[in-house]
Amino acid sequence: MKYTRLGRSNLEVSRVCLGTMHFGNRTSEEEAFKIMDRALETGINFFDTANVYGGRGNQGLSEEIIGRWFKARPGARDQVVLATKVYGAMNDSGLPNTGGGISAYKIRMHAADSLRRLQTDRIDLYQVHHIDYTISVEEFWGAFENLIHHGDVLYIGTSNFPGWGLAKFQVHAWNRGQVGIISEQSMYNLLCRAPELEVLPAALEFGIGVIPYMPLAGGILTGKLRAEEGSRTHQVENEYGISLGEQNKQMAEFSAICREIGEKESVVAIAWTLAHPAVASPIVGIRTLEQMEGLDRAADLVIPPEALARLNDLFNINRGRALRPGPAPQAYAW
Repeated sequence: MKYTRLGRSNLEVSRVCLGTMHFGNRTSEEEAFKIMDRALETGINFFDTANVYGGRGNQGLSEEIIGRWFKARPGARDQVVLATKVYGAMNDSGLPNTGGGISAYKIRMHAADSLRRLQTDRIDLYQVHHIDYTISVEEFWGAFENLIHHGDVLYIGTSNFPGWGLAKFQVHAWNRGQVGIISEQSMYNLLCRAPELEVLPAALEFGIGVIPYMPLAGGILTGKLRAEEGSRTHQVENEYGISLGEQNKQMAEFSAICREIGEKESVVAIAWTLAHPAVASPIVGIRTLEQMEGLDRAADLVIPPEALARLNDLFNINRGRALRPGPAPQAYAW
């Protein structure tokens, strides 16, 4: 497994990140334990979760599963760079300070809850799950600086931020003498290339390592010819306006290029994201132990320049996932 430093920080993470969104929802605790065991065996030291993961009504379950795995695996915690998130609503009460968004009040409360569920004394990378247009930069950085000062959090990251948002908050952090944002999660894959317009250039400019989520487009870029009804891939087909099958010539040509490279579609799709200089570690949301196969090869694979050019042309940004009306990131993220 290859490793890299995350953004301007000196934090070393594996070139592939284990995504745990399915833990407690589509993946049982027993299977999740096997997946995390295999991740460490493979050399993956970067785990990503969120306080809301676990499914509606079970928010926090993903963190709880990881916490129980840490407890059952003495020494495993210090082998893992642990990332979680704050922003989403943890219940449907509708009471003040419980909805989506961030505040000093909510950040402190949710960080304490995540630490308890994860059974750890620190969050290595604490990420804002979505940009909040209403919070002041003073409250934003004041709240996170307090967590860092007390040792509850080591680094700050973002997710689903537009390029201007990264610039705004990073400049203010530097003016305060802080390290600032070291990572940004953005949906990025061969079928969703909108981040190339502004997010990836901004990340490069401001020393922010991009950790793309959905590098396999929810399973569409794995060589499947059909998505099962109700599966995540079927859901993403509808989101992207794509239908798998023999009629999809773009996917057929993609598979042909992968055969020429000599690797499976999933390996090539992940390696393609890593070819961008802004990308540090794509997040692969693993549902079953079998899906761990090939992640180490994806981190090592250097796609030949000619094949890379063909992939970029085949999935030209103008032919990829259509942008929705509105500002970034809503035009391409949730």
